[in-house]
Amino acid sequence: MRPDFLRNYLHSRRDVLGLTAKAAAVTAAVSAGVGTAAGTASADGEEFTDEMFTLDEVAGWAEKTARRYGADDQRGAWNEVTPERTRKALRLLEGRGPVKTYNLGELMQDNFPAFAGVPPRVLRQRLTVSGYQPSGDFVPAATYDPRVSPESGILQSVAPLGPNTLSFHEDRFPHSGTYQIATQLDNLGHIGVGETYYNGFRGPDIATPRGLAKLGNENLGPIVTRGVIYDIVGLKLAQGAHTDLFRSPVNGEWVLRDNYRITLTDMREALRRQGVRREPGAGEVALFRTGWTHLLNRSGFDDPNDEANRRFITNEPGIYLREARYLASRRVAMVGSDTWGLEVLDPAVVGPNVFPCHQVLLTQHGIRIGESVRTEEPVADGVFELVYIVTPQFHVGSTAGNTPPAALGIPRA
Repeated sequence: MRPDFLRNYLHSRRDVLGLTAKAAAVTAAVSAGVGTAAGTASADGEEFTDEMFTLDEVAGWAEKTARRYGADDQRGAWNEVTPERTRKALRLLEGRGPVKTYNLGELMQDNFPAFAGVPPRVLRQRLTVSGYQPSGDFVPAATYDPRVSPESGILQSVAPLGPNTLSFHEDRFPHSGTYQIATQLDNLGHIGVGETYYNGFRGPDIATPRGLAKLGNENLGPIVTRGVIYDIVGLKLAQGAHTDLFRSPVNGEWVLRDNYRITLTDMREALRRQGVRREPGAGEVALFRTGWTHLLNRSGFDDPNDEANRRFITNEPGIYLREARYLASRRVAMVGSDTWGLEVLDPAVVGPNVFPCHQVLLTQHGIRIGESVRTEEPVADGVFELVYIVTPQFHVGSTAGNTPPAALGIPRA
């Protein structure tokens, strides 16, 4: 390699000296008859062999990991990813021009090759349609049996919901699995107005039994962008507005009341209280903290009559059309909340309409919706602005993904 090429790949003279010293050590080891390939010793004296380990060795493995990470550790080498090392990694992005985000996953679709087993590993997605009459092979949900109609889609209803004529697509897998559960990212093909979906695509033209022919998850890709948290629970506590809150029966934490409508005034006062000077803008993410996550009673998940879990899924606080349109005017990339459906459901606010904020954000403006996005930890650390990272399911024709997002932030002292 020419010296000028070498300098382009190494960041400093110290790197050059370090590489030179390592090369010298390897040369010395080889000269002494000690190789560096598998089955011999490395330059620093550590031995590597191809010999199979013994059961006696396995018995001692836990003792070594316990000494390094603790007897109860369950994270293994992830413990090596410290906040300081993350900070150093982010330095790679400093002063080197525009940053690109890459998708490093394989595109998922039906019958993706998988290791054989019993029962087999299979990927078979079917589309559920509600709100219009789709084309193609769709079986009414009441009579659908995947054993009888394994290639058919599922038709819930041809009638749209409410006077705002809400229609929707959802994914289904064997035994009713779906991406539309827990922490999820609603994609643009999820919600429509009658037959109309984002950008004028029509439901009958894009719905196939295996998924969406347009507006599927394969079109998303990962994003890394600025996120802003609106801590509405913290705002109400600071204001002493306890009538807008209640204590969770699960853990006693404060939660916004079931029918609370988050207003633009709430949003602006929350950012003011948090010391956030700039609202989320183009290509950024707006997140709402309502405390709704504290209604989840995990010990009662198997009990369909668990009071807290029924309350969690029956109602929710959230924004309404004015707030949705305001955020759309700022061209945010996503609006999310720690609730299961983002928008307020109080009949006194929404009337007979059914999820109209979904229609405004997804169908009208192409703004995706994050649901059950939990922000308790960053808020506890005083982090209200963060780096938001999400890599949605890379799956052909899917209407959503439930890969949990990640965030980077600096806790306040």
